[in-house]
Amino acid sequence: MPVIEGLDADAARREQASLIALLCVVVDDGASVGFLPPLAADEAREYWEGVAVAVKGGGRLLWVARHGGAIVGTVQLDLEKRANGDHRAELIKLMVHPAGRRRGVGRALMLAAQDEARRRGRRTLVLDTRQGDPSEDLYRSLGWTFVGAIPRYARSANGEMHATALYYLLLDQ
Repeated sequence: MPVIEGLDADAARREQASLIALLCVVVDDGASVGFLPPLAADEAREYWEGVAVAVKGGGRLLWVARHGGAIVGTVQLDLEKRANGDHRAELIKLMVHPAGRRRGVGRALMLAAQDEARRRGRRTLVLDTRQGDPSEDLYRSLGWTFVGAIPRYARSANGEMHATALYYLLLDQ
């Protein structure tokens, strides 16, 4: 079972090399997380620096999953700051190392994010994912509801256009 750990901005910077390696391997393996393969380490570094800034600013939460001390997954929760949306958050960038998939890592990360959202009074959660990806099975198994899909939303390395599937989860009081 993975160990789930929340990271503050300083910890995210200390773990930056591991986070860069994880992002590069999942993108190069075909994950649709906003980047195209092959992902350069400099681009991944810039991304994770931006995450650390967002975490430090209080608008984002970051978790990692560890197995044997190594980071094997991560997820983030963007907290809406506008007054009319301070009850909601967006779950973003769920990533699991290819060698760690189908072992409960993604589920443990999702549950950690959902629990913290609930603790912070965030009752409406949203996410999007490439339609047809195995992650959809995970989201549905955790009670997320499919809303619909936007066609031709994301492009893959070979130029193929993919739909994104939109989901929401209403957390109990």
